Amino acid sequence: MSINNSVNTTPKTDTSIDTLDRTFSIAPMLDWTDRHYRYFARLMSAKALLYTEMVTTGAILQGKGDYLAYNTEEHPLALQLGGSNPVDLASCAKLAAERGYDEVNLNVGCPSDRVQNGRFGACLMAEPELVAQCVDAMKQVTDIPITVKTRIGIDEQDSYPFLTDFIETVNAKGCTAFIIHARKAWLHGLSPKENREIPPLDYDRVYQLKRDYPQLNISINGGIKTLQEAKLHLAQLDGVMVGREAYQNPYILAQVDQQLCGLDSPVMTREQVIEQMIPYIEAHLAQGGRLNHITRHMIGLFQGLPGSRGWRRHLSENAHKPNADINVLLAAAKFVDSQALAETQA
Repeated sequence: MSINNSVNTTPKTDTSIDTLDRTFSIAPMLDWTDRHYRYFARLMSAKALLYTEMVTTGAILQGKGDYLAYNTEEHPLALQLGGSNPVDLASCAKLAAERGYDEVNLNVGCPSDRVQNGRFGACLMAEPELVAQCVDAMKQVTDIPITVKTRIGIDEQDSYPFLTDFIETVNAKGCTAFIIHARKAWLHGLSPKENREIPPLDYDRVYQLKRDYPQLNISINGGIKTLQEAKLHLAQLDGVMVGREAYQNPYILAQVDQQLCGLDSPVMTREQVIEQMIPYIEAHLAQGGRLNHITRHMIGLFQGLPGSRGWRRHLSENAHKPNADINVLLAAAKFVDSQALAETQA
């Protein structure tokens, strides 16, 4: 894989038909799924659909940084937007298409107080007509797919009819792909972390949604930890989205293409992953970046293997230092025995 930190500014052609493969995707996770993590993930899976961290419309339209930057190697790549103003969302969707993103996803699932104060995230489930207007506005200005990530309910509004009313209202404006986090969200009283753990999972409700709306592309998110679990979900749904496990145990991605997507390609070893990350890291350092900007995403590469503790500790204690270079990564790898390095099994 070549190293190219430039941004593709040419929109895709013939994007009026949604042809993205959503069999397996990695959830948007704030402070986690930045472009360095996504490059790392792409090394292990050619087929996984990657998502940016949630980016607010205000940051894109008024912020000083380039919140749409990415590595061209990351495709297929979706931009997740946070917002509820149709005009602003349309402006951002148009920019995303111009920058070459493959999809724009609207966040209707995040329950944090900060997000609610901005009137976006999970609280928008209570305003399906507004969400539909947002989808419609974005679809008016771009041909790339506009999708919605949501919950099965919020607070006491957690009935199946509540969910189907939301889906039908948004679908009426052209959204045909939904990612469903199979938990409801409590908008008050639980932290975002607690909202990922305390409300019980209800996979059956998502399965029922697919049975009742077979024309829609339905992906499921929440609590999925293994590719075997993903296979069980895929027997009834169009896609699975994995979050924390794909970050904390990233080598799970090494067999996604083979086990879930039908590709007959070699499984990359952990040693090969490290080798292929080196040119990318060196390019980042040459541009004035810090080693830990990238290695923080690699901490879990050897999870569960002998020497993984030494790997994690060495990176954690040294990668943040001002002059840390590629030698820190190579020294950390020496803590893992050669047999573990050569493994090809996830």
